[in-house]
Amino acid sequence: MNRQRIIQLLSTITIASILVACQTTQSQIDSTSNNVQTAQNVPAKPGGEGFGGSDQVTQGEAATNLTTDSTISGETYESTGDDENALRVTGATVMLNGVTIQKSAGATSNTENGDFYGMNAGFLATDGANVSIKDATILTSAQNGNGIFSYGNQTTVNVENTTIQTIKDNSGGIQTTGGGTMNASNLTVTTAGNSSAAIRTDRGGGTVVVNKGTYTSNGYNSPAVYSTADITVKNATLNAENSEALVIEGQNSIYLENTDVTGNMSSTQGSSSDNNVHNVMIYQSMSGDAETGTSVFTMKGGTLTGRNGDQIYVTNTHSKIHLEDVTIKNLDTTGRLLAVLGNDATRGWGTAGQNGGRVELTTNHQTLSGAIEVDTVSTLNFTMGKGTNFTGTIQIVKNAEGGTAVENNAVITVEEGATWTLTGNVTITALENKGTINFNGYTITLADGTVLS
Repeated sequence: MNRQRIIQLLSTITIASILVACQTTQSQIDSTSNNVQTAQNVPAKPGGEGFGGSDQVTQGEAATNLTTDSTISGETYESTGDDENALRVTGATVMLNGVTIQKSAGATSNTENGDFYGMNAGFLATDGANVSIKDATILTSAQNGNGIFSYGNQTTVNVENTTIQTIKDNSGGIQTTGGGTMNASNLTVTTAGNSSAAIRTDRGGGTVVVNKGTYTSNGYNSPAVYSTADITVKNATLNAENSEALVIEGQNSIYLENTDVTGNMSSTQGSSSDNNVHNVMIYQSMSGDAETGTSVFTMKGGTLTGRNGDQIYVTNTHSKIHLEDVTIKNLDTTGRLLAVLGNDATRGWGTAGQNGGRVELTTNHQTLSGAIEVDTVSTLNFTMGKGTNFTGTIQIVKNAEGGTAVENNAVITVEEGATWTLTGNVTITALENKGTINFNGYTITLADGTVLS
């Protein structure tokens, strides 16, 4: 779903000059992305499009394909061909030190094959390859020009101290699919195109572990992290300049530790902006890219900053969310802390009136503020653990599509050592209070009609 890159015309061109080039071509990128989405006519997904790829592994060609074990230093690999990787490693154990990989041109014949299998990427590891990359520079400026792509079971890419920049649409920074593994340390990743998450997975998922570095996306529908896999990020900085910061799809996870996250989803240009504007999205698209099941979002330490919309939005999936010692900032004063809602199903995300979210939220040593809303086809089980201080309201609201209400919309537990300070009247299903509730003159109304004050 994400591919693009930047070309270094001369070895003396600096990263700063490349970023200037990214900015000057942004209007062309936006136009290209709109054309692609219209032509494919597929369900929109944050971070990319839906259906359309081949059921068979389709990876195109490679300008250079390494098939034997080797250690290589200081080489430059280039590609301008259609559906072509600049460098591919197939089934071999390879160490790449100080290499430059440039994918400066070459059209993609099918963006989904690029998303799923690595066709047209700058670098592709496949067929059980085991690749180590150190001190490299990877630059792409072709659609589907993912920077580093790990595809398939038993394929592993270990990459460190490397700069990755992509310019065109559908061009992620690091991409993992088909059960591959990606271990990344201290990378500087910048993507400019639409549908170009900095850290990205797609159909078939895999395992991604990131430690340190800075990962920035600049396009629309380009989260800093898009997960259809198990993704762990520690001690890093994640920025999405024109998109939500994080997306989890289906039975997959994001685990963040001591990581600073910032998102800025567009109110008009996002593929689902008319549905909801948010910083973290947890959902099931029904596209087949992610198994249906429980989505898991865990964040410990660090900061979570949303510059537009709700902080967390959950729809059409079951989700477990755990927050601990996170500094949460919502710079949009009208945005909710958490919205657990059904959707109108125009994008194929379940059946209208039956596609609510189901959330189990736990917090420990966590400060929270803002409004929480759960609609009548959704459920929230919120446990405020020891050290939690929540200042805000919880409301059950009517499902916008008129769906039949479910039971236990909002079950709240305040554990010993936790404090809830109300900023307005509250409507919930049930309450177990072992801690402290500061009513501030407001009331809590339970489903059985009991009013607490």
